[in-house]
Amino acid sequence: MAAAARLALRARPLARPNPGVAALVVRDGVVIARGWTRAGGRPHAEAEALAGLDPQTLAEATLYVTLEPCAHQSPRGPACADLIVAARPARVVVGQHDPDPRTSGAGLARLEAAGIATALLDDPASAASLCGFLTRQRLGRPWVTLKLATSLDGCIAMADGTSRWITSEAARAHVHARRAQHDAILVGGGTWRADAPQLDVRLPGLEARSPQRVVLTRSAAPEAVDTIAAPADIAGLEGVQYLYVEGGAETAASFLSADLVDELHLYTAPVLIGDGKRALGSLGLANLAEAHGRWQLAERRQLGSDQFTAYLRTRTS
Repeated sequence: MAAAARLALRARPLARPNPGVAALVVRDGVVIARGWTRAGGRPHAEAEALAGLDPQTLAEATLYVTLEPCAHQSPRGPACADLIVAARPARVVVGQHDPDPRTSGAGLARLEAAGIATALLDDPASAASLCGFLTRQRLGRPWVTLKLATSLDGCIAMADGTSRWITSEAARAHVHARRAQHDAILVGGGTWRADAPQLDVRLPGLEARSPQRVVLTRSAAPEAVDTIAAPADIAGLEGVQYLYVEGGAETAASFLSADLVDELHLYTAPVLIGDGKRALGSLGLANLAEAHGRWQLAERRQLGSDQFTAYLRTRTS
């Protein structure tokens, strides 16, 4: 299931508005087929993985899929639960329940009614690979990643606003790869007016993966750019499951204060600026105790001379 969850990253974010799902077919401990949701949401992962496999092979195989197979018909293709029933694998293992009310247990029930053995796991890796879809379904908003690139002393720019470049080329390439995994990218109106950032993906072969651009501002919308007036308005960004927030300082603080950041990406360069622009504005904390227990380390790696650290927001629900 962990391998399937890793494979699901290939579907992100091209599968929008569908979730990025992956499926593996395993026989005698060997992966014999695989699939992931294709661009635009079709074909689904299960259809990709099952295509071309003969009934005798499937009768002795297990299908691993990161999300419960869909149970509803669509003008763009059949329900995956029906495809699986027709293919008749020996067993189906599902990483996460589908909260979409059109499926929500009905997919697994259809397989069981057809006599196919099933297992539903609460698999953390599958949940992580589907975090944008699950957050949309459960909270009505996209999964939000906040990126900050700072000096060792927490500055994002010199006192005069000069910020190119704090981090190394390797770190900037890593940022562009992360941009390519998001549906939309957001900056504040001040950053937009001062820097006119491109907010695109400039990695060879991935230029077409540039995300939708969004500006947090109450001013008129620039050409080909969406605007929202407040962080809570991200719920209205149609089709956006993964939102990448790049700042500046007040925008970052506003998302943190509203508790809308699910993942925090920190790029730290080995430089000291001193009297520079700070990475964050006020978070409205009443005391230091409120700052503890909110973030859990998820990843750490070296990128050239810089350090990349990722944290996940710890939530009880």
